[in-house]
Amino acid sequence: MTIASAALLLFLILDPLGNIPIFLSLLRSLPPRRQRIVLARELLIALAVLMMFLWGGKYALELMHLRQESVSIAGGIVLFLIGIRMIFPRPEGLMGELPDGEPFIVPMAIPLVAGPSGMAAVMLMGSDDPTRLGDWSIALLIAWGATAAILFSATLLYKLLGGRALSAIERLMGMLLVAISVQMFLDGLGTYLQIAAP
Repeated sequence: MTIASAALLLFLILDPLGNIPIFLSLLRSLPPRRQRIVLARELLIALAVLMMFLWGGKYALELMHLRQESVSIAGGIVLFLIGIRMIFPRPEGLMGELPDGEPFIVPMAIPLVAGPSGMAAVMLMGSDDPTRLGDWSIALLIAWGATAAILFSATLLYKLLGGRALSAIERLMGMLLVAISVQMFLDGLGTYLQIAAP
């Protein structure tokens, strides 16, 4: 996997376009300056969490005696479910009911930006090829930077594109995510069957 393809995968998983309506509804009660501060804080927390999973994921797997194939299969399943939710959204949104008040860590940083699928993906990248942690960090920074740029211009994008266009783009991203998740699942299953075969 190249840095560009890893960055694209992570960008799809972070789903900034799908998060625009949720972020706008969470921040609407705050003044514009405070909105930017909260958004920057939450994005930095999400980046720190994802970097922690990228760099420490291999050791966490070893500590829990989990094999890379199980993370690949589990990550594929989680990505598949999130992709399905993006294609067929529920009335309460991708992450269910959201709490009132100024968000802090939950739900903006975790799970909207740094969700279980993102954590599983970076952990899998880091444990699959630990010699390329620098490359994966660059890919994560690219995906995070693109996500941050989109979320900081959320109000403008929502006015320009409208709810319908954003919904259509999110469903298209959901389709791509489902395809990627199936590939992750099959890769993990294939590796497991090769190891298990006598």
